[in-house]
Amino acid sequence: MTQSSTREDGYTVRKATLADVAVVARHRRLMFGATQHLPEGELDQLEVASRGYAERAMPAGTFHAWIVEHGGVAVAGGGLQIRTLMPRPGYVNGEPEGLIVSMWTEPAHRRRGLGRLVVEAILAWGREHGITRHTLHASEAGRPLYALYGFEQTNEMRLE
Repeated sequence: MTQSSTREDGYTVRKATLADVAVVARHRRLMFGATQHLPEGELDQLEVASRGYAERAMPAGTFHAWIVEHGGVAVAGGGLQIRTLMPRPGYVNGEPEGLIVSMWTEPAHRRRGLGRLVVEAILAWGREHGITRHTLHASEAGRPLYALYGFEQTNEMRLE
C-alpha cells in the first residue's frame, strides 16, 4: 500500500506517524468507551497509557496504525500490534502475528466503508511485511466487516 490513498468522496487513508499518537490513543479510548462503557477516569488513564505505548512501540516497529481523514480531520482508524508467538502448527519458524486493535469510526462517518479502508490497509501492509496470520477481538457490530475478509470466530478464552 502507498503511504496514503484518497477516494473520490474525499476520504483519505494513511499510515499514522508519531505525530498521530494522540489520535491513535483517542480512538482507542472511544472504542473502549463505546464497547465497554468504562468510567471516564478509567478512560482517561487508558488514553494516557495508550499514547505512551504508541510513542514507544511505533519507533520499535511493533505497532503500526492507520488513520482515515476527511477534510483534514481524523474520522476513523485502527492499529496493528506485531507480536511473536510460541511456535504452533503452521507457524514454526518464528513468524509474527498481527493483532488488529483500536478500530474506530466516528458515528457521523459510519456506514461509508471506512472500516474496510482501514482493514484493507492493515492487511495489505501485513502482506508486504510477511504477516500471514491476523487476529482481533470483534464487537458484535464489527463481526460482519471482519467476516468479509475471512476472519473466523475462535475458541479463545480469558482469565483476568
